[in-house]
Amino acid sequence: MVYCMSDIHGEYARYLDLLKQMAFGEEDTLYILGDVVDRGPQPMQVLLDMMARPNVIPLMGNHEYMALHCLRLLSAEITQESLAALDAAFLEVLQLWLTADGGDSTAWGFRQLPPEQREAVLDYLGEFSLYEEVSAGGQQYLLLHAGLGSFSPERQLEDYTLPDLLETRTDYSRPLFPDRILVTGHTPTGAIPANPWPFYIYRTPGHIAIDCGSVFGGRLAAICLDTGEEFYSTR
Repeated sequence: MVYCMSDIHGEYARYLDLLKQMAFGEEDTLYILGDVVDRGPQPMQVLLDMMARPNVIPLMGNHEYMALHCLRLLSAEITQESLAALDAAFLEVLQLWLTADGGDSTAWGFRQLPPEQREAVLDYLGEFSLYEEVSAGGQQYLLLHAGLGSFSPERQLEDYTLPDLLETRTDYSRPLFPDRILVTGHTPTGAIPANPWPFYIYRTPGHIAIDCGSVFGGRLAAICLDTGEEFYSTR
């Protein structure tokens, strides 16, 4: 079976709860559509579990992108060159990540790891894909974190910028493709104006939104693309 989950944000117990509900096994595949880290209490535990499962396919979210940038610089050997890289612009980004974006839990968990495991985590984060195209249950899907900013039907996927893919919120009022369903996280379903059921997966023609606001008073959610079955955290 093919499953999707998104915006775990360090909610390790809820992540394990969903894996148990899905009876997730070696023959299954789980796509995680970004924002594994930050905000919640145990982002490193989630990442380390994902790293141990070859059938978990991670996609980049805006939080991974910022965390990777900050952690790489903070992990660099202290030299004149590395100190020069810590300019005012970076320090501003770092402060934003640690405070407004909830990166403090990620930074703390990262610091508890031995050096070789830190390197493995950085390598793993650097391998996250920006999007995946999959087929399940006779349907074609495009999986990505946020949306397709500045969308044009003539534009190739590889031509979209990082802000287009990681930050631009999806317009769920219209389908983008005649033959593919877009599956996204990033925008909590409770924040979609047309959604009458906050904290549930939102489906509309051409779209499935699966971020149910786990760290904003909602729940962690997953969906099986083969069957359409939905799963919600109970912890």
